Amino acid sequence: MAPQYQHIPQPPHSAGEPYKGLRARIDPNQIPSPIDAIEADKEIWERQMYMTLPGKNPPLSTTDFVAFDQGNSNPKYMRVTTWNVPNTAHLARECEIPLAVVVQPFVDLDPREEPVPLVDCGESGPPRCTQCRGYINPWCIWTAGGSRWKCNLCGHETEVSQEYFSNLDANFMRLDHANRPELNKGTVDFVVSSEDYWAPPPLPKLTPMYYSPEPQPTTPRVPQPTNYLFAFDVSLEAIESGLLQSACQTFLNILYGYATEQGMSFEPCFPPGCRVGILTFDRTLHFYNLSPKLPQASLIVLADLEEIFVPLRDGMFVDPYDSRTVVEGLLSSLPERYSSTTIKGACLGAVLIAGLASLVGKGGHVVVFQSTMPTVGPGALDSSVDESQVIGTEKERTLFLPRDRVWRDIAEECAEEGIGVSMFLGMSKTIDIGSIGVVPSTTGGDIYFHPRFKPFRDQIVLASQLRRLVTRTTVYNCVKRIRSSHGLRILKYYGNVHERSPTDIEVGVWDADKAFSACIEHTRSLDERQHAYLQCAVLYTTRHGQRRVRTCNLALQVTSLAGNVYRFADMDAVVCHLARESMMNLSSRRMSQIREELTDQCSSILLGYRRNCAAATTPTQLIIPEAFRSLPVYTLAITKTKPLKGRNVSADVRNYYVHKVLSSSIRSTLQYLYPRMLALHDLEETIALPEAETGRMAYPALMRNSHLYMEARGVYLIDNEEFMIFWVGSSVEREVLFDLFGVDDLMVLDPHMTQLPLLGTRLSQQVHNILAHRYSQRGYAPKMLIVRQNLDAMEIEFSDMLTEDRNNGAMSYLDYLCLVHKQINVALTQGGSISGGPSLRGSPW
Repeated sequence: MAPQYQHIPQPPHSAGEPYKGLRARIDPNQIPSPIDAIEADKEIWERQMYMTLPGKNPPLSTTDFVAFDQGNSNPKYMRVTTWNVPNTAHLARECEIPLAVVVQPFVDLDPREEPVPLVDCGESGPPRCTQCRGYINPWCIWTAGGSRWKCNLCGHETEVSQEYFSNLDANFMRLDHANRPELNKGTVDFVVSSEDYWAPPPLPKLTPMYYSPEPQPTTPRVPQPTNYLFAFDVSLEAIESGLLQSACQTFLNILYGYATEQGMSFEPCFPPGCRVGILTFDRTLHFYNLSPKLPQASLIVLADLEEIFVPLRDGMFVDPYDSRTVVEGLLSSLPERYSSTTIKGACLGAVLIAGLASLVGKGGHVVVFQSTMPTVGPGALDSSVDESQVIGTEKERTLFLPRDRVWRDIAEECAEEGIGVSMFLGMSKTIDIGSIGVVPSTTGGDIYFHPRFKPFRDQIVLASQLRRLVTRTTVYNCVKRIRSSHGLRILKYYGNVHERSPTDIEVGVWDADKAFSACIEHTRSLDERQHAYLQCAVLYTTRHGQRRVRTCNLALQVTSLAGNVYRFADMDAVVCHLARESMMNLSSRRMSQIREELTDQCSSILLGYRRNCAAATTPTQLIIPEAFRSLPVYTLAITKTKPLKGRNVSADVRNYYVHKVLSSSIRSTLQYLYPRMLALHDLEETIALPEAETGRMAYPALMRNSHLYMEARGVYLIDNEEFMIFWVGSSVEREVLFDLFGVDDLMVLDPHMTQLPLLGTRLSQQVHNILAHRYSQRGYAPKMLIVRQNLDAMEIEFSDMLTEDRNNGAMSYLDYLCLVHKQINVALTQGGSISGGPSLRGSPW
């Protein structure tokens, strides 16, 4: 008879919120599980191809599916909150499902999928509607024997140019239809060589941020390969923490490759053709001439931060391979050169202005390694704000706003000049991400957060992040717009972008990992017999200096039935939109109010289904539509995120995760909200190992995020995209410990281990294959932690990732489901809407 194992008590965690009132008797095993839906979807779509024509639900974002573009964009590029659009605003309000689209225009495709076709229509550029300026796409209609085409967005007919003309066949299709990717593929790249598509110069400023002996550029920016400026903090804090040493070594490895002690070699991965510049700073700016003609880099110090200028004309940006001797010598010597520094403080604002001055008229990417709060120069800050005094008050929203207008000005000017800013932060004290973080958030860059930086622990992660930054698909000088067909309009954009006009959003850089979203509203009723259309156009410059437009097109069915709106709803897109909307509201509303509104929105969506699709059932019965079975747990997860968490969290941590959620893809957002969890001690013998015939691997099913499903004999892996934690139970078997970690005693296991040892055991090989698969999915390695039950302090971090438990100042999933059920029940029995007043929120059930 097999031994019976006891489930563990809840591990140490941050306090949760108890449920007030009578709790319904619900079996935890019977409540809807997101894991069931995820695993069922994988079973279907990892075995067959998804065809993109409208009329069916796409695979979930968490599934590694293969799509075939039939004129509608791959769902990896665009997802909408419902694939059947309500025909009227009234029906949309009745259903309560927010109408929104989430766009990730440069997402990495599966190797089995077709790459995005590149179309060159000549000097005149791609055919465009003369009225709405929409781009030619598969859903346009050809008229007048092929001499005109009718725009699917606005209905206007446009003359076809002589060089683009083709006769039509008996089905009114062009004879060259099969040879024109733009006429049969939903996602297309157009080459645009005309100056009309070059990035225009921004309007001149009355008071320029920097001094330039030359007049401001007044002509469009000539497309050219990307310039990268790497800026290194060389103040005392950067030296003592080891950030400078780690950053210089990592950058050298990326530029020129390296070999490990085990004999493994890694090739250089810096994009060829791009140029690099190097800047160091403390309380002054240090520029370096990297000209290949010099034996070593020459230094120019700029001490006057009131009038910043670039003292170099030539040698500021160079090809790293032409100047290898100079660049290699400089990066190797920097840590030693500043090893005895006593200078505290850094002038980050001046660094960004210098980067702006050096890249003006060209665009590019500034990558900063920063260790301390900027206390000198433009935008100087101090740490006088007591966060504990403002949390829970009307002033808490100020934590999410820059304390000095200079940071907002730098951010907007960089975005308009086509310059993106990314920051690696390795500080030991508060650094005010609420202020400095507005620059990467507005310009499309990244924030990499390494509090209390330690090289032995964090350098592996930093190296992985920097490698991903320079190798992923990245574009710059980027402008985006979403156009919609008659009857719909774009109401608002959400994401880390700069809105330069009501219709266009602009960023300095954009990459494969980032997404943005837009809220849609009705302007009139839609015709059920016709499709509704969306077209996202992204005008950008490639890393190699070619100007292009990427168009992503969607044709959506229109319905007058609420049942169809729910049946074709996309919960992944809805959850991502709710999370983004919540983060955007943090600067204008209190956190407690946002948490209440999230619960109201969740209950309203389920109430809308109940009233419109299941009105005959009794009010005491909780009815959840199939598409939204996991909505309550994901909504609860949003309220438990670090930015909205009800307990003490530093403002830096809150702002970092706000930036992360606003830029993440749908998949990353969902996996952050509900982390992937595996039981490693019970892996089947064949799982995560290549099959002998095909070489393919099957990966283990996930488990629910709750201590109720854990055992003290187990080893569990949980991964929320930021942390990867191995939890080791106190009763773990010695064989499992030895096979996975190479030790046979729990007390000998090193909790500071940063990499899993590669052993010859089956379990070790299986886990390494799982980790390699996840690395290939996202392109970087998160921070790894080892946590032993009841022994290590980081067990709190692990326990707080168990979404279904009571923690993070919020309820357990079971209690939250009871609360949602009660809200719906009261609305059904008493009438009215859930968000109609505070009585439905605050009633002590």
